[in-house]
Amino acid sequence: MPLKKPVYLAGLAWRQVRDDPRRAARLAVRLAARTPFGARLRRSPRAVPRPRDVRRETADLRRLLVHSPPPRPRPDGPPPGRTVLQFVTNALPVTNAGYTVRTHRIAAAQREAGLDVHVVTRLGYPLSRGVGDARTRVDVDGVPYHRLLPWLPPADPLRAVAKSADLAGRLVEELRPSVLHAVSNHLNAAVALELGRRHGLPVVYEVRGFLEDSWLSRDPAHSETDAFYRLTRELETRRMAEADAVVTLGEAMRAEIASRGVPEEKIHVVPNGVDDAFLEPLPDPGGLRERLGIRAGVPVVGLTSSFYGYEGIDTLIDAAALLRDRGSPVTLLLVGDGPERGALERRAARRGVHAVFTGRVPMGSVRRFHAVLDVFAVPRRADRVCRLVTPLKPIEAMAGGIPVIASDVRALREIVEPGVTGALTVPEDPESWANCLEDVAYSPERRQKIGQAAREWVRAERTWRTVIAGYRAAYAIP
Repeated sequence: MPLKKPVYLAGLAWRQVRDDPRRAARLAVRLAARTPFGARLRRSPRAVPRPRDVRRETADLRRLLVHSPPPRPRPDGPPPGRTVLQFVTNALPVTNAGYTVRTHRIAAAQREAGLDVHVVTRLGYPLSRGVGDARTRVDVDGVPYHRLLPWLPPADPLRAVAKSADLAGRLVEELRPSVLHAVSNHLNAAVALELGRRHGLPVVYEVRGFLEDSWLSRDPAHSETDAFYRLTRELETRRMAEADAVVTLGEAMRAEIASRGVPEEKIHVVPNGVDDAFLEPLPDPGGLRERLGIRAGVPVVGLTSSFYGYEGIDTLIDAAALLRDRGSPVTLLLVGDGPERGALERRAARRGVHAVFTGRVPMGSVRRFHAVLDVFAVPRRADRVCRLVTPLKPIEAMAGGIPVIASDVRALREIVEPGVTGALTVPEDPESWANCLEDVAYSPERRQKIGQAAREWVRAERTWRTVIAGYRAAYAIP
């Protein structure tokens, strides 16, 4: 429907301005930047959306917590059939991130294994991102993605959950799923739980991260005593308790969920994995190293990541500066983007470090950039979110036989065995990082041995075809 995008965006703009008049100026700049004459405005700092006032976010959380729908009867088991309806925040082909890649790869692997998996994105997506695609269904590699597209955005989160359930209810009636599978965050879980209540279906909630801890790590001014942190944690915990089963990514996350009172027997671990294609020999970069301006004979250390503070990329830059001073230079290849990118570029220039920032690259090109690397780095800080949540990107690198050096935090110990499949070092300590990088980057034989062991571990333990077995128990589908 060609009219749906302008109508929805007009409603969204009005809601944003009514919600917080201070956002009006930035909204006007973003709208002007989309015109044929707005190229310069697109680079303006004023084109960056102003975050929503945390007090209003907190008020919405309170509304969700106060709302008490009737208890949902526990189903005796899933209805017959092998159809799964999965509820997510965003998805391919519009959003390319670790979250959307996991969603897609798991859905594709499950469909290959005989489950009829359909994915449903959050209310308003992708119109809410300014993407003018109002199709209600898009198929990607055989995976059907359904979109819930109202004419206008609801005025509050309770109405958003109800409207989502109304629109998704038509899919439930059409597809007759055996189980509803919600993926972080709590709003997706709320929609699935409401549908489960209406249609008598079991609900699985997949916790891929802890929203409150991610928020805490993004600003030193944030505190665990803040209302937003406490209410988000309470809401996420409530959704875990209300679901029939909980899925998460690793043992550290399982322990955290159990510590909140969720029975251990209903928590299932389905770790991150890779396609079999990632196990193939790395492609020829085809002159990519030269085009990136990386000179021969200097080890290349890098990563693919979203550039947030908790990723610890500043520590990696400082370690590279120490190595340069020692006469053991490395080139940094930093693939990705995010709010910290500008500050990191300035830090590298100030420290005299040769760092190549590529920006985001297409998913299909990631392995060409892997082929340029000698070492893959995961310099995450010791923040709570980093201690708990296991990332996907290092597993992709390990599948290609690239040795991984990571911060020694609990979540990363689950994927890196020191001296066997990689190396661990002290987080937020540039000197420790420099020592470890020098030991590995300047030892080709050691790199090859570690990389080969890492690839074999991924082949045995971490392909999507292997890890999806964990969903069978959570779904209770034979």
